[in-house]
Amino acid sequence: MMVLYILLVLMIVGSIIAVEIKDLLSSVVALGAVGLGLSIVFLLLKAPDVALTQIVVEIFMVIILIRATLRRDLESSPTRSRPLGAVFAIGFIAILMMIATTSFKDLPTFGEPAMRVAATYLEQGLSKTGAGNLVAAVMLDFRGYDTLGEATVLFTAVIGVSAVVRRIGRKKANRLKGRENA
Repeated sequence: MMVLYILLVLMIVGSIIAVEIKDLLSSVVALGAVGLGLSIVFLLLKAPDVALTQIVVEIFMVIILIRATLRRDLESSPTRSRPLGAVFAIGFIAILMMIATTSFKDLPTFGEPAMRVAATYLEQGLSKTGAGNLVAAVMLDFRGYDTLGEATVLFTAVIGVSAVVRRIGRKKANRLKGRENA
């Protein structure tokens, strides 16, 4: 349980770093660290399917953001200090920490199942689905919409990265053709 608190604090620190740092590439890396921490939290909370989806989407999004960052290396202009903004940020973090503390208290102890639905799957899975493989029955019959949603998210992420990478490849090929013709 303490590991979840440590990960929560690291994710909050990473988010603050991603927002406050001037270098865009460093900001993208900090954002990637937050996504990695979130996928580890999902693993610790016994949701490996959500953790896998999170890490795959996170990797693709970091690739897209790094590519966009390298394309335009923008330097942020120095901004003036805003004490009221700092007060709001500290207040927001305090409220977030209170909500997180009460939410973590309501979680079952580590290793104790959060839901009792697994017993129903084991007892009635064969009779309700007729499938000999209960894992496939749960994934395709009992949780079919969830599986479809995860597949859609993964497919969308792959298509997004493919579109970005393909466009870059075409531009390089066009530049090379232009040099050969000259």
